[in-house]
Amino acid sequence: MLLPARAEVTRQLRRYRAWERAMLAAPADSAVRTGFEDSGYTLCVLMGKRCAREAAEAAERYLRTTLATYLRDESCRPRSGRVPRRGPPSGRRSRAGR
Repeated sequence: MLLPARAEVTRQLRRYRAWERAMLAAPADSAVRTGFEDSGYTLCVLMGKRCAREAAEAAERYLRTTLATYLRDESCRPRSGRVPRRGPPSGRRSRAGR
């Protein structure tokens, strides 16, 4: 698993938190919303998470622990919210596959 540099995680987490404060102060401002969403997306990509809140929590854990501890905790962490992929019911074909 590749992990980002701590300095970059720190920088992106600060950016995300700043946009989060701005978003709370002006929720109707579309420019602020765009900045907040962009910073959340960047943090998600950086930390390998699907949700900005999870990415922020992972970034905080990453910054306050050692690398070995972070990797151990991440590998033991349950993957909640994941739904297994399912195909079409057996015995039935879709209309596209006539």
